[in-house]
Amino acid sequence: MQRHRIFIAINLPENIKKKLADCQKNLPELPIRWTKRENFHITLEFIGYVNNDELLEIMEIAKKVALRHSPFLVHLTKICYGPLDKDLPRMVWAIGEKSKEFASLRDDLERSLFEFPENRRNLSTSKKAREFSPHITLGRIRQWEWRWIEPEERPAVEEDINLTFEAKSIEVMESKLKKTGAEYTMLETYNLGF
Repeated sequence: MQRHRIFIAINLPENIKKKLADCQKNLPELPIRWTKRENFHITLEFIGYVNNDELLEIMEIAKKVALRHSPFLVHLTKICYGPLDKDLPRMVWAIGEKSKEFASLRDDLERSLFEFPENRRNLSTSKKAREFSPHITLGRIRQWEWRWIEPEERPAVEEDINLTFEAKSIEVMESKLKKTGAEYTMLETYNLGF
């Protein structure tokens, strides 16, 4: 039986992707695997491995959730290390402002997808659903190299940015893990509020 590694995301307009790719070039030299420009996105909900029938059900749920929400603005404000609550950074992120619209969409998706085992586990262990800040992974730090850098020699990554775009749709995405990094395919897109 075929299994798909699935998540639901907001993809970015090309002009925002280009600006974020330009930001990557301006960051200090880091032991990092940079995210390809075409892979920039904001993950709303990671679901995990599902079969074909479950995938069809997820698509139907995503479509219904999208219809319940209107398009909204996403403001990206800073480039920094992430996750924000960890001592040892694992990624470089572009983070955005929290918003009621974003939290409402994410919470609705989380509740609607609760029946999937991976989601049930994530929801029951996470107290941070409402605190979630939208973020885009610009790169993943190679931990074994990072640990060899003395803490005081680790480059600072803290840059203010001011990028805004309208989130008009959500996408059901498939992630295939490869040696060169994850490869994403958009399976379906659902317009918000139409």
